[in-house]
Amino acid sequence: MNKLVQHKIFDAIYQIGKDGIPEFKTYTARKWSFGEEFYEVKSPINGQVIARASKLSKEQVERIIEKVYDKGREEIRSYPGEKRIESFLKTAHLMKEAFDDFVNVLIVNAGKPKANAVGETKATIERLEKTTFESRRMLGDYIPGDWSEETLESEGIVKREPYGVILAISTFNYPLFISATKVIPGLFSGNAVILKPASTDPLAAILFMRVLELSGFPKESFALLTIPGKLMDVVVKDKRIRAITFTGSTEVGERIIKTGGIKAYHLELGGKDPAIVLDDADLELTSEKIIKGMVSYSGQRCDAIRLILAQEEIYDELKTEIIEKLKKIEPKNPLEDEDAIMGPLIDEKTANYIEEVYNDAIGKGAKPLTQFKRKENYVWPILLEVDKKIVKDLRAFQEDVFGPLTLITKVKDEDEAVEIANSSRFGLDASVFSECEKRARKVARKLEVGSVFINEYPRHGIGYYPFGGMKDSGIGREGIGYSVEQLTTTKTIVHNFKGYGVWEYI
Repeated sequence: MNKLVQHKIFDAIYQIGKDGIPEFKTYTARKWSFGEEFYEVKSPINGQVIARASKLSKEQVERIIEKVYDKGREEIRSYPGEKRIESFLKTAHLMKEAFDDFVNVLIVNAGKPKANAVGETKATIERLEKTTFESRRMLGDYIPGDWSEETLESEGIVKREPYGVILAISTFNYPLFISATKVIPGLFSGNAVILKPASTDPLAAILFMRVLELSGFPKESFALLTIPGKLMDVVVKDKRIRAITFTGSTEVGERIIKTGGIKAYHLELGGKDPAIVLDDADLELTSEKIIKGMVSYSGQRCDAIRLILAQEEIYDELKTEIIEKLKKIEPKNPLEDEDAIMGPLIDEKTANYIEEVYNDAIGKGAKPLTQFKRKENYVWPILLEVDKKIVKDLRAFQEDVFGPLTLITKVKDEDEAVEIANSSRFGLDASVFSECEKRARKVARKLEVGSVFINEYPRHGIGYYPFGGMKDSGIGREGIGYSVEQLTTTKTIVHNFKGYGVWEYI
């Protein structure tokens, strides 16, 4: 493989080991440090060890939390908002200078096709540049006391204030963008932030911490925890951490709430995103959009399409269109093919799980419309035809399947489609395809999800439009401005003027 990073700004955060493998430090609030030991970071492309990340000890973790709590939260609170925006813009500038390094680690460490890696890096830069949009959510309210006899001659100010220290836990599928979109609103709103990246692909988050460090933010107002997830319980329950923002599985989200106790939570969890296709839909457009929603980043997206519910009048034609398009798509090594649409799954364990879910569906009566094909952790697109009477019995319906496996089911009408979609325990996103705006809006109103995309596949992008889940898909909303609201609380300050002789001086 090529050298992981080339830009000189990263020279200070790693060393080359005796066997030629780069060994990365982690950012421990104010300085870069090695852990007491390393853990291996492998590429999903071929399973090779591409780097080693520092594994922090319990003592190092405790010192980080103490430093961020005792000093960092006060430093960032005193760092003016205009300075925060300047620092984010400088971070964006540094990312542009080191653009190729970010793209390379996303390809090598996350197994992303080049187009996906470029898109994720660009999206992160754009999110940094749009921090000016965030300020409108920090303005607060003024409430006159004139409207109640009890509050006459008083007034209230409602301020948005930071929680103090936020724990941000990122996931593997967008290791750069999701890390950034948790750190950005956290720091912007005056919180200190401790970031825990995914252990499978932490390199993009490490590079991001480096450019953030060089941007001017108070050095102790953020830190990076490179430790295994199984060691996070002690961090999650720490009372000095007042809020947790997490993206990942529903099961881990539930564990975080149970472990963390009373604090604020911002959770974007699993999905079972349905695409409802009505009989007046443009099938050429619909099939293209659905394919993208199925296979982008090999379906390793919370907003991937997992279930297609098509009206019986157009079902066969749509099915044929999708099958023909899927036949042309296969996962490839993104280092060898820059035009690859799909790459590998993140690891062999995930590929094993997809195969288990596939076999469960076949065993319960699902019909394969594409040939099941797998080579190690490369899995070809899977489309399974399922009778609506048994669809709810399948693990593929009950669980958050993070891979290129999608069910297709024939329904009588939009009401039946909505009933099946809403019977899922998840409620993240959904798509509706129809040429009739009235019908599409009716379906959108009835769906129990956080976001509905009409004539488009679900995609969260930079968070320009807010997104988040209902039911088992999470708590709160992500997005420009909306994440700031989730990571701040309100303080009400009431001024009483009655009886203090104030008015005679006004």
